[in-house]
Amino acid sequence: MWSGVRCHTSIIVTWRLFLGDGLGAAAPRSQQKSGHPRYFNQLSSGLDIIGLAGEWLTATANTNMFTYEIAPVFIAMEEIVLKKMQEIIGWGENEADGIFSPGGTISNLYSLQAARYKYFPLVKTKGMAALPQIAVFTSEQSHYSFRKAASVLGIGTDNVIAVKCDERGKMIPSDLEDKIQKAERQGQHPFYVSATAGTTVFGAFDPLVSIADICKRYGLWMHVDAAWGGGLLLSKKHRHKLNGIERANSVTWNPHKIMGVPLQCSAILIWQKGLLQSCNEQCADYLFQMDKHYDTSYDTGDKTIQCGRHVDVFKFWLMWKAKGTCGFELQINKILELAEYLYNKLKSKPNFELVFHDKPECTNVCFWYIPPSLEHAPRDEEWNAKLHKVAPQIKARMMEEGTVMVGYQPQGDKPNFFRMVISNPASKKSDIDFLLEEMERLGKDL
Repeated sequence: MWSGVRCHTSIIVTWRLFLGDGLGAAAPRSQQKSGHPRYFNQLSSGLDIIGLAGEWLTATANTNMFTYEIAPVFIAMEEIVLKKMQEIIGWGENEADGIFSPGGTISNLYSLQAARYKYFPLVKTKGMAALPQIAVFTSEQSHYSFRKAASVLGIGTDNVIAVKCDERGKMIPSDLEDKIQKAERQGQHPFYVSATAGTTVFGAFDPLVSIADICKRYGLWMHVDAAWGGGLLLSKKHRHKLNGIERANSVTWNPHKIMGVPLQCSAILIWQKGLLQSCNEQCADYLFQMDKHYDTSYDTGDKTIQCGRHVDVFKFWLMWKAKGTCGFELQINKILELAEYLYNKLKSKPNFELVFHDKPECTNVCFWYIPPSLEHAPRDEEWNAKLHKVAPQIKARMMEEGTVMVGYQPQGDKPNFFRMVISNPASKKSDIDFLLEEMERLGKDL
């Protein structure tokens, strides 16, 4: 009985630690609270109670997703949810496939692996030595996971060719076409292009229609990394930003980001049914016997890289049943309205400066805080060097105060700026106001 009381007390203490009033000061036993409405540090934030309940029930079931016999309900749920996501993209429900994976990096790796197998099936048995020098194209603003995937798959990071972006962070289609032609002239074999729907830093959406046209013209696989921006497909107001996604061969979509599903929840969606299975199957007869008494096509384990696979679908399914598509739409519209509110506030405040002046496409808002000491100084190299140190110092003070958290970074020749992202539906305009007031308070003496 005593151990049970101690366990119960521990749960209460942990709950208060994560959900208390503040973000958590920098004390040794403190923990940053990613569910707090003033936590803007990462693309994944917030705490959905329905999703949390789903995660608890999943842990209670403690089962695996590799065969239907041990996870029949979860396997069926995964198929239903993936079909719904494919339908929202614009694919026919019977022509596509997919799987939930441990995150966007792994989903992007699945895409590259499936594309390589589609174009060069010999790679499965003979390896990369049997292939020509293949080339991958992705924007200079894309996620680093494509270089990582190329390294893991033996393609090599030197064969990941960066395509130039415009000042807003969107891939330039003409440069993509130039780079494809150049690679061909140099004896490389282009086969894969990744476009981004919601870049990590600027929240930019690549021109998918133009990129799809180029992929069709050169016979290339088109992937859309919509890990961050995929949720906008559920918004009638904003889904136009992803026009052309229905022409992709594969899509990465992370409900654990802008849709607020608890970590982890990422889907890789492949337009060609059966490709994941052919690419990955090894037919281990201790798991995937063909003479089972049920339809063995429901055994998903042989179309994945993993053997053991966590049940990521249930919390998402439960949230979708609770909110409905309409509920997700309202949630997404609200956080995008907050981003526009922040954008308008920054334009009116003299000590803040936007990195670019266009309205935010996603919830990313990038800006500098200009302390009084730099306000009237000449904007030369020394000024840039001093500004570069401002964001890290304010961030450090934020962490010490434990009241708010937001990330910063440099980009190209731009000194460190704050990259504000909003994905917590609990955040309000008052939290945005507090953030700016806190930055001014913490940075006025720098």
